[in-house]
Amino acid sequence: MIAIDRGDPRDPGTLALLQASHAMMQELFAPDETHVLSVEQLCDEDVRFFTARRGAQVTGCAALALRDGYGEIKSMFVAPEARGTGTADALMRMLEDEAHAAGLPWLRLEAGDLLHAAHRLYTRHGFAPCDPFGDDAASGSSVFMKKRLD
Repeated sequence: MIAIDRGDPRDPGTLALLQASHAMMQELFAPDETHVLSVEQLCDEDVRFFTARRGAQVTGCAALALRDGYGEIKSMFVAPEARGTGTADALMRMLEDEAHAAGLPWLRLEAGDLLHAAHRLYTRHGFAPCDPFGDDAASGSSVFMKKRLD
């Protein structure tokens, strides 16, 4: 069973997962094309951080950054051994529930163009391509998406 709860990015198991995510981004993208939040930023008051667990094992994480008029999905990552288990879908449902609870009308995200599985996940959850937003400038390696919340 997958349990999704508020998490602490400084927790050792979660930190290891975030480090794996950051390492993957550094392998795939140039430094100026990587828009990850640091562990310190994930602890900010305007960020809601969640972890997925199977038993004691942290298998995924995701964050919702509360912005002016929208929520931005950040740090979405599922451990390779947990992919295909519904972990990403469970995290997405939690992020959407949190955005609803915060009264946000939109969810937005930026994902690297090489993250095809992530694009399929977001499309399956109702996201569509959009223009760049926030502090992220358009680049050839960025895919921007949004979803209107009802």
